[in-house]
Amino acid sequence: MHLNASELLQPVFDFLDGLIRDYGDILFMLFTYAAIPFLVWVSCGGLRRKFLAGKRGTNVPSVTVIYLPLGLSRPPPERLPPLIGQDYERPGCEHDGDCYRD
Repeated sequence: MHLNASELLQPVFDFLDGLIRDYGDILFMLFTYAAIPFLVWVSCGGLRRKFLAGKRGTNVPSVTVIYLPLGLSRPPPERLPPLIGQDYERPGCEHDGDCYRD
């Protein structure tokens, strides 16, 4: 006699279907409220502490901080062009009033 996996697991599926049908809303609320402390624990490093419990601290990569000297700084940025409609001088203008000649 050959039994399928689906035939063997059919009573389990029936039980879970009945459980969800009868108590689904209560189970949903319980899992929701249980997930909040679990997520807080994970975000605080709970899983990390458990995984690194048997390892030495030398396997953890270190952080290297490089301080730049204070004397070197970037040059100031170039000035922005004037707003549209404002009078301005052409960049190659050498005369005060004759800048519009070609």
